[in-house]
Amino acid sequence: MTSATTAPWTDLLAVATDDCLAALLEGADQDWSRPARALDWTCRQTLDHLALGLTGYAGLLIARPDDRYVTLFASLDPQAPIPTCLEGLRIAASLLISTVRDTAAEARAWHPWGHSDATGFAAMGITELAVHTYDITRALSLSWAPPDGLSTAVLARLFPNAPSGHRPSDTLLWCTGRIPLPGLPRRADWQWEGTVR
Repeated sequence: MTSATTAPWTDLLAVATDDCLAALLEGADQDWSRPARALDWTCRQTLDHLALGLTGYAGLLIARPDDRYVTLFASLDPQAPIPTCLEGLRIAASLLISTVRDTAAEARAWHPWGHSDATGFAAMGITELAVHTYDITRALSLSWAPPDGLSTAVLARLFPNAPSGHRPSDTLLWCTGRIPLPGLPRRADWQWEGTVR
């Protein structure tokens, strides 16, 4: 049974997917073997992490384990060119969107940062897309930031203790350890709160 309450989150996840893929496509002809900004992964490995994460979130919502990750892992063809890899990322995001749409509101699944519902996993997917697109675009010298509307929704769902008074995209990047904010140093450790509140 589809829950009407998840419809806006599927829309937000679709918007995030389109926005992030468009930004990443701008740098498709660059060197993706360089390190993603402030990560131990290359830009190409970060893209693979994104596909794995989005598919994994769909798998968690489908299997609904109580205490573990699912055993399905998805990765991108390591020989494929970046534009084709971005197609793979769109497929992974579409799987998560469909799963969120088709998951009942009362369903819960395990995540190490809090058992969550479909909207929580949609917010996690948006966060992964946003922060890793930021990591990659910064490494490729492209100017991109998460859209404020998406950031506002994610902050309300996953970061209830986020500081106020800052641009939402900057706050999301601070919450996920990407940037400092005025009076707040960059976070070395962070996590979201996926538990349904």
